[in-house]
Amino acid sequence: MHPPDIHQHRILILDFGSQYTQLIARRVREIGVYCEVWSAARGKQREKIKAFHPRGIILAGSPDSVDRKTQTTLPSDTLSPEFFTLPYPVLGICYGMQIMAVNLGGKVAQHALKEFGKTQLNILQQNPLTQNLPTEQTVWMSHGDQVTQLPEGFIRIAGSANCPVAAMANVAKQLYGLQFHPEVTHTEHGKTILRNFVVAICGCQTLWQSPYIAEDLIKHIKAQVGHGKVLLALSGGVDSTVTAQLLYQAIGKQLVAVFVDNGLLRKNEAVQVSQMFATELGDQFIHVDARKTFLQKLHGVTDPEKKRRIIGHTFIEVFAAQAKKLENIQWLAQGTIYSDVIESAASETGKAQVIKSHHNVGGLPENLPFQIIEPLRTLFKDEVRQLGLELGLNPAMIYRHPFPGPGLAVRILGEVKPEYLAILCQADAIFIEELHKAHYYDKVSQAFAVFLPVKAVGVVGDARAYDYVISLRAVETTDFMTAQWSHLPYELLETVSGRIINEVAGISRVTYDISSKPPATIEWE
Repeated sequence: MHPPDIHQHRILILDFGSQYTQLIARRVREIGVYCEVWSAARGKQREKIKAFHPRGIILAGSPDSVDRKTQTTLPSDTLSPEFFTLPYPVLGICYGMQIMAVNLGGKVAQHALKEFGKTQLNILQQNPLTQNLPTEQTVWMSHGDQVTQLPEGFIRIAGSANCPVAAMANVAKQLYGLQFHPEVTHTEHGKTILRNFVVAICGCQTLWQSPYIAEDLIKHIKAQVGHGKVLLALSGGVDSTVTAQLLYQAIGKQLVAVFVDNGLLRKNEAVQVSQMFATELGDQFIHVDARKTFLQKLHGVTDPEKKRRIIGHTFIEVFAAQAKKLENIQWLAQGTIYSDVIESAASETGKAQVIKSHHNVGGLPENLPFQIIEPLRTLFKDEVRQLGLELGLNPAMIYRHPFPGPGLAVRILGEVKPEYLAILCQADAIFIEELHKAHYYDKVSQAFAVFLPVKAVGVVGDARAYDYVISLRAVETTDFMTAQWSHLPYELLETVSGRIINEVAGISRVTYDISSKPPATIEWE
């Protein structure tokens, strides 16, 4: 029996620059339906949308306003009324609802009472979007503008204390709008609302599942590569490891994997990666020791984004030099995933800010004589992990905490020095070891140590010490868009602190980071 076409039932998401757009896509994928995110500017290209054959369209949020009183011109990607005559159900979220209202004859205006955060929502009329929902629920609002007059043919289906039109619908035309954000976890029934739209209203089948995804990717890799030879840039992280396994199952001996040790990895990680892949791939695995090269390039550099760029460019230089030594390579494979693309490009609208750059997106030199293959480019991290399990990889490796591409370089504030690396490696290893011992490693989403290049006074063996500071960071999150600091037991923190101060030379003080995201980021740099 042939696997189904997992892309046949799909949703199109139009991005107007919101930081939450990708979260909508993740929620739709979690439901089991394939989706793609396009720049809203492409929403004007009706023929391209028709050629995509979506079962439905979701309009995301935006930092812009559709209130004509607050601006002289509307944004260039503003949709026209003709867009809403396309033969697909449409769900507008926040700005997406407002732009729907304005285009169809309604009115939007700034409101004196803005809503940011959790809000109590009241369902006023049951309809296909709100089926199976309680009449009262908590939702997440983030808006200053709101719909003040409904378009003709629409009804008000939900409201809050400060937002009378918190949701609207024209059921006959299958047009729906939500002022709140169903994609964030703070909206307690958000996934049900999105499922109602995607499955009940749009009629999508939930075909986007790991077994089907694995079969589909292997089939496409075989068709794309043919008899060609593939070179993989292997970091040993989850993404590149899953890519390696996927490629190996698809093309076997046609794969060559190159692991570049940049000296910025966790304790013993380079050895572990080499042992794992050398055993499986044999002479198809190449280990390049480039630790000195990376540290020399980082000498004197303190700016975090500059550190990221240097590490990315150096990786490319080292990898390209190694690639030129090999023969008959037609393809270059990378473990790029969807979030890498999004964070580096900051979405096609150019309105969302670049949070951090990634060395494996858009940084390759033009003269490399290879075609690029990125099997995971449309997958999110959670989908990559599920795919790894489907391919038979060790769950302990698959569910390791995320580790930044630039490695420990962005967990050392300021300049990266060899002595700082040695201290951080030891401290981080102690923290992770104690989390495992206390059975807390799997209870937190990410945990690590940060080296602070400042000194604090301490007392060691009755003598004054003036040494560096380590900060511990542990967070809990479902999507890494928002995160809460982990309430680790005091006894565990005391054990970790005591071990670091006693076992790691050069540390006089250990602190614990209790900042949530937002306003902080998960990583310090």
